[in-house]
Amino acid sequence: MTGRRQIHLGLFILGTGSHVAGWRYPGAFGSFQDIASIQAIASCAERGKFDMIFMGDNLYADPAAHPSYTVRLEPLTMLSAIAAATSRIGLGATTSTTYGDPFSTARAFASLDHISAGRAAWNAVTTANTVSGANFGRAHPDHGQRYAIAEEFIDVVRGLWDCWDDDAIVADRSSGLYIDPERVHALDHVGPFFAVKGPLNIGRAPQGRPVILQAGGSGPGQRLAARTADVVFSVVQDFTEAQAQYKTFKALLPEFGRRAEDVTLLPGVMPVVGRTAREAFDKLKVLQSFVSETNALSLLSDRFGMDMAGYDLDGPVPDIALPDSYHSFVGVMLAKARRESMTLRDVYNLMAAARGHWVLCGSAEHIADTLQHWFENGAADGFNIMPPYFPEGFDDFVDLVVPILQERGLFRTDYTGATLRDHLGLDRPAPLRVDRGQTDTTALS
Repeated sequence: MTGRRQIHLGLFILGTGSHVAGWRYPGAFGSFQDIASIQAIASCAERGKFDMIFMGDNLYADPAAHPSYTVRLEPLTMLSAIAAATSRIGLGATTSTTYGDPFSTARAFASLDHISAGRAAWNAVTTANTVSGANFGRAHPDHGQRYAIAEEFIDVVRGLWDCWDDDAIVADRSSGLYIDPERVHALDHVGPFFAVKGPLNIGRAPQGRPVILQAGGSGPGQRLAARTADVVFSVVQDFTEAQAQYKTFKALLPEFGRRAEDVTLLPGVMPVVGRTAREAFDKLKVLQSFVSETNALSLLSDRFGMDMAGYDLDGPVPDIALPDSYHSFVGVMLAKARRESMTLRDVYNLMAAARGHWVLCGSAEHIADTLQHWFENGAADGFNIMPPYFPEGFDDFVDLVVPILQERGLFRTDYTGATLRDHLGLDRPAPLRVDRGQTDTTALS
């Protein structure tokens, strides 16, 4: 490897694939509860030298929704099992800032970082879907309040990770001193939403702080990510849009004392890979043949936050306001629909294929060319790969596309570090002390 800038690759792991009907493809995995299948997916990603695997999550069950969003293992439990079956790949899990609590979240991800020897990442989400609150006995906060809660929640979690100095655990057999109390610090946080004394009851994480992931597409979400995230997932549909989004986001970073290279921006992409373009399009045709009109209306209603049953799927996209949930998904899709005079069925076909993310279908060479173009022309730092189905849909990318990127010097041929921060080129942060008597919204950047 030279000093040349390299593509970063994450795997968005859904056991039945990102396509809503991926589980129906011949030979595809049909469950996101079978740990052997999930470990096989993780092993393939590690064989492909991916930076990390990442698991999204939700907090409710809808039998009409995507199978892997309805029936799945709890993320941290699942990733602990994957940690034992892998050695290098990063492990990202989603936990809600709206329905979790900072102490438990900080403790769980510090534990995963210890279990995995420094490979943990927390995807901090505010939870978009309004029905989640019913499972916690509370009303779902509006968009603005969810982000206000998230701001404080993330600061508290990072503060808790910093309560232990790296050398606080002495374990000196001769003196009998196990923990040096001068190197363990209370947090003593009191804010609008949380009061947390600290410290955690676990020593400092191998990475110092586990990596923070975010995917907020709204204005508040982008600013929160610019201040706190190490990796940001984005929703895009075309190159020009991705370029503009990349430039806008990177321009936010200096306000928070950060450089462009401090945050990795990964657009989501569902690659349908063939040895030829015809083979790839035949695969996509098979997948789309499994999609029904009932599926379409259910998915559109969920994403748009309103009942779409009264609209003609073959008619124009109605003029609707952005919902309180799924801001980035819906905003991107509506903009594309208006730009290209799409019907509702057109919008649905894109959503069904990759839940609103970019679909890239073609030969391995074409897909490698396209990813390289985006990477080298200011549209991405890498990509969050969302295979339509497993295992073949992901094997095709690892076995056909990754070697092309490696031959071009764009992607690693082997891991050069042991932790996720190493893979991302991020420094290990030192514990940061702030005045615990006040809320500091910049010191933990």
